[in-house]
Amino acid sequence: MAEPRHAAAPRNPGIDLLRGLAIAFVLLNHLGLPMRLPLKASALADVLPVRLLQALNYNGYEAVFVFFVISGFLIAGNALERWGSLARIEPGAFYARRFARIVPCLVALLAVLGALHGLGVADYTIHRPGQSLGGALIAALGLHLNWYEGRTGYLPGSWDVLWSLSIEEAFYLGFPMACLLIRRIRFLAPLLLALALSLPWTRGALDGNEIWQEKAYLPGMAAIATGVLGALWFARGKRASPRAVRLLRWGGALGLLGATLGGHWLWPLLHEGVMLLLTGSTLALLLAFRSEPPRVPRGLRWLCSWGRLSYEIYLSHMFVVFALMRLYRWTGADARTGFLWYLPAFAACWVLGMLVARCWSMPCERWLRGRWLRPAKNPVEAVSPAG
Repeated sequence: MAEPRHAAAPRNPGIDLLRGLAIAFVLLNHLGLPMRLPLKASALADVLPVRLLQALNYNGYEAVFVFFVISGFLIAGNALERWGSLARIEPGAFYARRFARIVPCLVALLAVLGALHGLGVADYTIHRPGQSLGGALIAALGLHLNWYEGRTGYLPGSWDVLWSLSIEEAFYLGFPMACLLIRRIRFLAPLLLALALSLPWTRGALDGNEIWQEKAYLPGMAAIATGVLGALWFARGKRASPRAVRLLRWGGALGLLGATLGGHWLWPLLHEGVMLLLTGSTLALLLAFRSEPPRVPRGLRWLCSWGRLSYEIYLSHMFVVFALMRLYRWTGADARTGFLWYLPAFAACWVLGMLVARCWSMPCERWLRGRWLRPAKNPVEAVSPAG
């Protein structure tokens, strides 16, 4: 969800758009839970199919897996362009970039959440048996908040979003070491492929614990491995033909549409295989966009901006959701007008994410990189969104 930020790297609007769609689905999910503002309870149900409205509200989890694939694709691709080969990756520089991008926002969020918990603010107080502020802080910083929730239950929403960081950063903690130990792509690629294809089985084997099934390490790492495989394939340097790009684009778009909006029909047929369709379709779109960046229609360019701010929006959006729900209940608004609250929620999330990026995460990242990383003599940057 948080890829390296490169000041001189050109934008790829297609990848920005894909990330923007993913973070939009996350927000739609957190706004549309049954105890909040489900679209199926609004007046939209009079004119649109209920199954479509439910699909819009209930694909936040799948959207996180889209982020996992994008993250693996971009970070592995950047490493290949920066060092020429994964066997020459420099762990110190790799970890410094990840730290500079991830930790400032994470630490700031934990500080705010800790203060709100200490003040006993509703929606932010940790109260389940077996949970505590100290336990949640250790889990978030120790990259096992997903396991902590699987063992003790869901944390408050602003804490809960951190489960995906535990998976992503745990993967990247071991990624450079695996590259240096295995070294040869012909040995590394089969291992990544086996991990990527394991997704349906690793999820299906965990159906006894709903939370752990959603947030276990191996399914998420399988999605990240899918993105890494795509980066390795693209690095071969063989340019895809225009026809191949069109096939990847259309196939990826239809597959992603089916795995999200068409999940009601596909899950009974494919079961956990729907998740493999989701990750494979995301990779197809990434390869198409990387080969030939698309022209995004003017009406969708706001989503590109969302994609560039996706990390900041992801970490901060629950503050908006909780505040908006308090206001909604205070006004006594009718549930049928609930869909009207979505537009201000989206606008407020973007503003908050933009402020966090400009006032905190970007300055911190620049400062940390300036202290820890020496500039390359002839830098070659991968095409990646500034996330």
